[in-house]
Amino acid sequence: MNDSAATATSAEPLTAANSSIPLDSAPDKDAPLFAGIRLLGRLLGDVIRDQEGTAVFDLIERIRQLSISLHRNDDAVARLELDKLLNNLSREQTNLVVRAFSYFSHLANIAEDQHHIRRARAHALAGSQPRPGTFSQAMARTDELGIGRLALADFFKRAEISPVLTAHPTEVQRKSILDRQWQIARLLDLRDRGPLTPAELADNEESLRRAVLTLWQTRMLRALKLSVMDEVNNALSYYDTTFLRELPRLHNSIEDALTAPGVAASPLPAFLRPGSWIGGDRDGNPFVTADILKSALTAQSRKAFAYYLEQTHRLGSELSASELLVNISDDLRELTARSPDHNPHRDDEPYRRAIAGIYARLAATARELDHLEPLVHAVAMAPPYADGAAFAVDLDILDRSLKANGSALVARGRLRRLRRAVELFGFHLAALDLRQNSAVHERTVHELFEVARPGTAYAERGEDGRIALLLAELATPRLLASPYLTYTEETAAELAIFHAARDMHRRYGRAAIQNVIISMNQGVSDILEVALLLKEAGLLRPRTGELDVNIVPLFETIGDLEHCGTVMDQLFALPAYRRLLDSRAGMQEVMLGYSDSNKDGGFLMSSWALYRAEVALVEVFKKNGLRLRLFHGRGGTVGRGGGPSYQAILAQPAGAVQGAIRITEQGEVLASKYANPELGRRNLEVLVAATLEATLLPRAHDDPKPDCLAAMAELAECSFRAYRDLVYETPGFERYFWESTVIREIAQLNIGSRPASRKKTTAIVDLRAIPWVFSWSQCRLMLPGWYGFGAAYRAFLEKHGAAGLALLQRMHNEWGFFRTLLSNMDMVLAKTDIVLAERYAGLVKDPQLREAIFPRLKSEWQATIAALLAITGQHALLEDNPLLQRSVKNRYPYLDPLNHLQIELLRRHRSGSPWSDDERVQSGIHLTINGVAAGLRNSG
Repeated sequence: MNDSAATATSAEPLTAANSSIPLDSAPDKDAPLFAGIRLLGRLLGDVIRDQEGTAVFDLIERIRQLSISLHRNDDAVARLELDKLLNNLSREQTNLVVRAFSYFSHLANIAEDQHHIRRARAHALAGSQPRPGTFSQAMARTDELGIGRLALADFFKRAEISPVLTAHPTEVQRKSILDRQWQIARLLDLRDRGPLTPAELADNEESLRRAVLTLWQTRMLRALKLSVMDEVNNALSYYDTTFLRELPRLHNSIEDALTAPGVAASPLPAFLRPGSWIGGDRDGNPFVTADILKSALTAQSRKAFAYYLEQTHRLGSELSASELLVNISDDLRELTARSPDHNPHRDDEPYRRAIAGIYARLAATARELDHLEPLVHAVAMAPPYADGAAFAVDLDILDRSLKANGSALVARGRLRRLRRAVELFGFHLAALDLRQNSAVHERTVHELFEVARPGTAYAERGEDGRIALLLAELATPRLLASPYLTYTEETAAELAIFHAARDMHRRYGRAAIQNVIISMNQGVSDILEVALLLKEAGLLRPRTGELDVNIVPLFETIGDLEHCGTVMDQLFALPAYRRLLDSRAGMQEVMLGYSDSNKDGGFLMSSWALYRAEVALVEVFKKNGLRLRLFHGRGGTVGRGGGPSYQAILAQPAGAVQGAIRITEQGEVLASKYANPELGRRNLEVLVAATLEATLLPRAHDDPKPDCLAAMAELAECSFRAYRDLVYETPGFERYFWESTVIREIAQLNIGSRPASRKKTTAIVDLRAIPWVFSWSQCRLMLPGWYGFGAAYRAFLEKHGAAGLALLQRMHNEWGFFRTLLSNMDMVLAKTDIVLAERYAGLVKDPQLREAIFPRLKSEWQATIAALLAITGQHALLEDNPLLQRSVKNRYPYLDPLNHLQIELLRRHRSGSPWSDDERVQSGIHLTINGVAAGLRNSG
């Protein structure tokens, strides 16, 4: 088949993901991508024919052909036939079609990921200039600028980089589906690793066919709603694929890169550690309790111990050196003497005997802390380790002995990686953050005061009165809470969480829980309330001024972002709080909320408010002589602060990174970044390279000119008014949103443990930002990622004319922040489809409401695209990123039928009985949600 043809033969179904570009006209470097997509599409088509019959296969193929023709030629006849065909499907046919197109999107994603790996390998083999976002490229730039190894060593000594895994209701894929996809990815990768013999190639294709068949036979949707522990276990799977293995390798490779040839590697401190919210994030999730917190940390610890036990056992089989042939250190001889391994066959093998003793102690520790029985039993009982540091001490003895006796090369293998893993993960695996809404803390503190001292009326006091009362209470070691008094369920639960955190510190060490985050932080009292609750649990000790965790305010709304610098300055003026910060090495973390600020003020104002907040915080921290660590609460989509991490970090204002950064990794982003170890390693390296460059390298955009700042402020304010006018001030917009999107159905889908809304209302203000963005993505309008920019641009030009356009073009060319902002908006707009969005608008029952709102949306969409092209100089969306442009366009023929069926299923479901009671219709809607999310990739 020639892929340039408008249709495909039935012999090669589902193979034209690149149908808008013929294979022979594509750049050679992309030919393997299209070949991979065709291969997987062919296998999927064969499976559908074999499993569901030729009639179903022909139906799906006809839908595909019509959709391709429609997108290539804007064929009106094809549109009518496609609409008729899709509208007349039976319920059983609908679900089969949805599954087919959904699975093709999944398979196309796998092929694209493998192509990224393939291109990175080809680049490395060609010895070309280092690629942007790699550590080697960052090193090359430091060399060019004369930044020496001492400066780099100092950077890594202070660096703190952390991707923080979170769970929320847009991760629609089951782990079983992810496992099958990873199996297919491994088989594709095997084809790239070198020429295969005909027999090997045939075996590989049979394995691929078997994996695709298994994928087709695997249930796509969850039968039950996820529990918090389900989410914990899902996240832990990324430690198996990526973090436990790739993070030690990444650290070691950077350590080697910083070492001069012929010189022993200088120890590089652990600087990149993953974190987690899953099991500690209570904001709006009633299912996260003290018991869940303990269970989450136990599950994490078990994962770490399972890895250490496996690696230690393998190490014992590898270090077979005989004392008859090599010397050993006195420390190793002593460690061997303490080993319970007395097997006479190993009398002359000191490393194996020592490792047997280490394994026995490790097994005893896992049994004592987590009730975990190792798969391989120890040779005998041994005392447990007191902590991870004690385990590391024994491994260091092995390392020093090997290096001192001619076996440094042996020490650089599994032992080096294990030692690094213990340094990175300890016995707790990852720091688990606690998070709760400031309103809950306020109610809890109010009740504690009222029960202990009736009439205190904490909640009725103004900000100054609250601060005074809290400071007085923080100055005394006396506790407010009493085990002999009764509290409401909410207050008892909050106290229990902090006491559980103290218990986990005692079990796993303070590294297990390091941060307490305050959602919707508005003032100083919100921070002091948490300090008081920590004191109640013994995590803050007034007499010594010791604080065992970081108290992290999260500023989320536009107003709170505008005032965050003032709040922190007021906080730092309190001697009592400064004393607590002294116990935290003078470091204060501040979290910035991208999602809620976007829902509050729109894409442009949110981006600007975040930028200005960072500038203000940098100034305040510099004034107070404190170290700032920013925590960016980004989502997968641009509407939630998403976009390429490398560009996003480099676009931060001067002084905002300072070698330390934490970033949330959420939803489907986790799978796309960390389900594949090579991609995971690449994404982790991007974080390192960007943080290093943002900290050490001079950048032209560090000091934007005053006219640029003034223009950005003007654009943001105008965009803010346009967005607020639509979302919060247009009569009926709330109803329009609920009727024209899948928000109701998302709330019913079993894709997260947390409710979609903070309260039992339909108010947009109460809706979580995540399902808000996800719903707009599903209907292909992507409103949170662009709305308001067109109106702002139009008003700016009306005021400033041609000079205004020239200024905006200069801002795009010279200011990294503005360029990144437009680049992200470009990507979002390329994924929109206004024709489909209009069809979703047809779901709105009131025609007057529909006509009052949709034309506004369409007009602003058109104005925004025109503004973007005028500023960037592009003639089409994504013109500067042709590979992404092709990827997006090639997905349309496979996404559009899913969207069309989703609309029809929603119409049926909402029409009442019998459709509303039909589980097949509900299942079909949920399948389309899954498929569209897979096709868009970063949809929430």
